[in-house]
Amino acid sequence: MIRAGTETTEWTAVPFQPTRTNPMKPVRTLLVDDNPEFLNSAAGFLSARPQIEIVGLAHSAREGMSLARELSPDLLLIDLSMPEMNGIETTRLVKQLPVPPKVVILTLHNNIAYRVAAENAGADAFVSKADFVDALLPTVRRLFNLL
Repeated sequence: MIRAGTETTEWTAVPFQPTRTNPMKPVRTLLVDDNPEFLNSAAGFLSARPQIEIVGLAHSAREGMSLARELSPDLLLIDLSMPEMNGIETTRLVKQLPVPPKVVILTLHNNIAYRVAAENAGADAFVSKADFVDALLPTVRRLFNLL
């Protein structure tokens, strides 16, 4: 489990702002993936975008749930396939939080059955990892009404 602002990462956390729709504030984002290479690549890609603030990284769904409760991110980017608890189950749980984040399921398994399962669990979007670079930022802009 990595929190922004710790000595193991360069990201700095800022105090939580109660409004999630203000386009002048970056989208506070928590990344959850059991693949450390993808997690670090995604974090590097996103941290270079001014509209995104990485507030934490987690290597498992359980760590992700813990950080989601602690950090109250605006956005949770979570891998579909992880050991112990997958992204669909985690989405169901995180959507029960008092102020749930928007959830984007990320996966290599880009098929209709997973898309339907993600939607039924309450996911706000579904992005194939193959399309991550091209599709994620437009998806975030749409979810948060950013220009």
